[in-house]
Amino acid sequence: MPRWPRANDEYPPRLRSFLRPHVDTSRVSLRSILLDPELAWSDQTTITFPNSAGFVEATERWTVFEAPTYQAALQPATEADVIKAVKLATRFNIPFLATGGRHSYTTTLGKLHDGLAIDLSQLDTVEIDKVAETVTVGPGVIINDILDPLFDAGFIIRTAFCPGVIGVTIGGGVGRFAGIFGLMLDALVSVRIVTATGNLIEASQTSNPELFWAIRGAGANFGIITSAIYKVHPLSKVPNDGRIFTVDFQFPNNMSSPFYKAVESLNDKLPPELAGLSFVNYNSTTNQAQVVSNWVYLGTEKNAREALAPIFELNVAPTSAKIVTWNKLINSPFNNDVATLCQRGGLRDIYSANFRNYSAATYDTLFDKMSKFYDKYPGGRNSALQLEFYPNQAMKRVPTTATAWPWRDATGYMNVAAIWSDGDQYTAEAAKSLALDLRDEVAATAGYPDLSVFINYAHGDEKLEQIYGVDNSARLASLKKKWDPNHVFSFNNGLPTQYH
Repeated sequence: MPRWPRANDEYPPRLRSFLRPHVDTSRVSLRSILLDPELAWSDQTTITFPNSAGFVEATERWTVFEAPTYQAALQPATEADVIKAVKLATRFNIPFLATGGRHSYTTTLGKLHDGLAIDLSQLDTVEIDKVAETVTVGPGVIINDILDPLFDAGFIIRTAFCPGVIGVTIGGGVGRFAGIFGLMLDALVSVRIVTATGNLIEASQTSNPELFWAIRGAGANFGIITSAIYKVHPLSKVPNDGRIFTVDFQFPNNMSSPFYKAVESLNDKLPPELAGLSFVNYNSTTNQAQVVSNWVYLGTEKNAREALAPIFELNVAPTSAKIVTWNKLINSPFNNDVATLCQRGGLRDIYSANFRNYSAATYDTLFDKMSKFYDKYPGGRNSALQLEFYPNQAMKRVPTTATAWPWRDATGYMNVAAIWSDGDQYTAEAAKSLALDLRDEVAATAGYPDLSVFINYAHGDEKLEQIYGVDNSARLASLKKKWDPNHVFSFNNGLPTQYH
């Protein structure tokens, strides 16, 4: 049974009449609720519906696999309209999802059917305080939006590739310079957040500190963040003034094993300035699987080449090697093809795992299984396996209990993107089976007692403890019960309100 609130002056008379206990709200359409003129939305706030202009722009995701569905999309232009939207949705029992970059691929989002999309893209302000050495961003700000402004102001911050800044932060914010700067959530100073009751509050180390702890690692479960303040680093205090050596390699089929051996030699030896990532993909020219890899070093080329000696000693000529400023880095690897990786609307089914042990034997097995899959299933040749090799010195210096993010000892992450053409069920089933198999292979030698995956990389089929950690689950459930007992924010790997 729904819990009916009393009608009050927050709502126009026409809507108040539907808040009486004897009235069935199923008779009220979401369209009529949102378009009631007495709500007085901001002039810049937009409301769209399926098959209308702007609806796709407000709802399109990076992957359409197991995506949520909506009856309407609201694009609030003000913080006040975010508050109003949450209050309306909770009073009328309307399921909703608030989004910034719309890059999350967890399948739990697909549990939202015919709900309300709250697209925060209009809340896209970026404000830099040079004296305080902070940047304040809105929830509509994506990573690319902050790079040049921060660089021009003389600062640097740890970033990712495609997602929204706040969204990637509250799920951790891992990246290539976690060895120097830690996680993105470690830079978070405070947030303004709309809670499940529609209240706007601040969360920081001194204001609602328990909530602030939970936000940093499980934030999507506790509210809508309308702005966030981050600490940034002066370039003058960063190695090589933030200039980065970046190098790409393309290893043919017969060089995959030597490459993985070289990577294994870096196990527990990655300096904080060095990070790498590699992809297994299909080369349509050679008709074979291959490995492409990018390595970056925050420092001079001389020091980079010394740190990367095991890779350079393979005597495979780089396809690209250059020095770039930090703000240009994310668009530099693989002939500036990162933009292709960020394109929305693709059909991608992603499975992931953390690891803290580099295993050449495991990576050889992964490569072999990807290669056989490409041979047998031509419809799956856009699928790819990604391995990220990231240092963890700075993020590991932060006590595990300081935030709700539990995987500070990880030094790498695996993602397998199963991709097929829409309607090709034959390939889809094989791709899913492969992805699950590869995830199990990585988990077996990852150095953890069980599968572990941080929330931003979670597929949605994992156990609670495999995402949030055994030590955090009870505390998070208790805070969920306090701040969101009715599971208003429940579609992104939702937390329970009780834990046994």
